[in-house]
Amino acid sequence: MLALTILGNNSALPAFDRNPTAQVLQTLDESFLIDCGEGTQMQMTKYKIRRSKIGHIFISHLHGDHYFGLIGLLTSMSLLNRTQELHLHAPAELETIINLQLKVADTHLCYPLHFHALQEEGLIVDGKKIQVYCFKVLHRIACWGFLFRQKKNPRKLDAARAVTYEVPAAFYEKLQQGEDYVNKKGTIIPNEEVTTAASKPKSYAYCADTIYDEGLAEKVKEVDLLYHETTYLKDLHERAASRFHSTTIQAAEIAKKANVKKLLIGHFSSRYEILDEFLMEAVEVFENTELALEGVCYQL
Repeated sequence: MLALTILGNNSALPAFDRNPTAQVLQTLDESFLIDCGEGTQMQMTKYKIRRSKIGHIFISHLHGDHYFGLIGLLTSMSLLNRTQELHLHAPAELETIINLQLKVADTHLCYPLHFHALQEEGLIVDGKKIQVYCFKVLHRIACWGFLFRQKKNPRKLDAARAVTYEVPAAFYEKLQQGEDYVNKKGTIIPNEEVTTAASKPKSYAYCADTIYDEGLAEKVKEVDLLYHETTYLKDLHERAASRFHSTTIQAAEIAKKANVKKLLIGHFSSRYEILDEFLMEAVEVFENTELALEGVCYQL
């Protein structure tokens, strides 16, 4: 199970009860915080996101609307007597910023904080059930996107049929990995006789802030859910380009070229109070598009 909860969907300025960028990707066992704009803690409380389940935080770049809420969250975790380790994946410069903030406040975190600088594209987290990759996007400063992929799920064991075929319990794990069983008489018990295929692993890609870049399509190819910024409507494509952002149509084009299953659009400029037109424009190009709305949980 993968589920994405939007905590903040606005761009640089909080406006119209919309907050700067933050979202949480959740599995049954753990949560991943992606960006941490101002107000993220309040949003986590509002939408009942448990801080204790967050083991990894990913910061895409060092524009304030993507990380100004981070130091507050880190210190709150300490005040709440967190003990489990926390991994922070971010541009290298953020480590200096955090250390300075903690130093001038004479604050010592009561849990291990491991900083991982984003330096090159590739695998950055290899967990039991989830792998996370980072990739570069084109913004005004160094900026990263993140790709989350579930690992291949083990096949589902039909225990009753396994007993019928006299497969020993010690071999069950190998059955779940797809192996056939050979009994003492040399008879092969095909794996398909005692197991069924598991659900296909899910994937989620977060493109952060970026100018329109067709190269992104290959990096997020065929994911189940793609988040792509749409700071502006299509009539302001020149402004979008000058500020290294994207429009509705451009985000939809990336989704179409990448052949993704669903597109989620966000990072809305504070010049817009009503968001309906964002969706109307995007679906003209890519039909299966939704607005990234705060508090909504999107199931993959």
